[in-house]
Amino acid sequence: MITIPDITLNDGHRFAGLGLGTYNLRGEEGIDAIVAAIESGYRVIDTAVNYENEAEVGEAVRRSSVDRDDLIVTTKVPGRHHGRDEVIASAQESLERLGLERIDLYLIHWPNSRVDKYVDTFRGMLDLRERGLVRSLGVSNFTAPMLERVIAETGATPAVNQVELHPYFPQAELRAFHAEHGIRTESWSPLARRSELLTEPVLGELAEAHGVTPTQIVLRWHVQLGSTPIPKSADPERQRENADVFGFSLRDDEVAAISALERGRLWDGNPDTHEEF
Repeated sequence: MITIPDITLNDGHRFAGLGLGTYNLRGEEGIDAIVAAIESGYRVIDTAVNYENEAEVGEAVRRSSVDRDDLIVTTKVPGRHHGRDEVIASAQESLERLGLERIDLYLIHWPNSRVDKYVDTFRGMLDLRERGLVRSLGVSNFTAPMLERVIAETGATPAVNQVELHPYFPQAELRAFHAEHGIRTESWSPLARRSELLTEPVLGELAEAHGVTPTQIVLRWHVQLGSTPIPKSADPERQRENADVFGFSLRDDEVAAISALERGRLWDGNPDTHEEF
């Protein structure tokens, strides 16, 4: 079993240095893949209403041999459920699909700025936390000004902001804001899916130097930036490889060389304009 180190969120609750993305892991094959990840050492399992696999995640939690309290199940409220009352109803529906008694980390999936309900949504999430239905609260795809507004208008600082982050888009300014406010950065698409990232010569050179794979180099880069990457894989061997990045370190100049691959967002995911319902 791979040991993935814990970190502590700004609300005092436990999180992990690396987690499992579950997008498109569905049906019995999806359940089997998630169970395999849990058994190999993963403790953060990331899903969302819009992934349409909350039931599979909940079933995998029940089938695994790991104690429920050792697992951190994340799900996300979709844009169509924004609003104080709406998010409360959405969380209850997620809990029913998951078949669990609580959500360990609850995120706003996208801010949907034009609709302008994300602050009220976060207020509803605070109500859910008071009722014990969710443990930690966070957001996804939020910019620094959006985070500042949530903090100013609710008096509460999100524990996590899950954002697009990979060597082509290192998000240095946003990560600095997170560090200043004690917000944990979490990386979606940490390996820049559907891109040529893993064939970049610098990654091959570093992989050879450290005796690991280019994938492991990238995931270690995330760890050293202070972010929790959530790579997705249905293959148990690949899952173990992805998680096995805590036995070596990159030098500062090596981290900088990877960050120098920056070119910007890879997909149409500008939080100021992108909407997802």
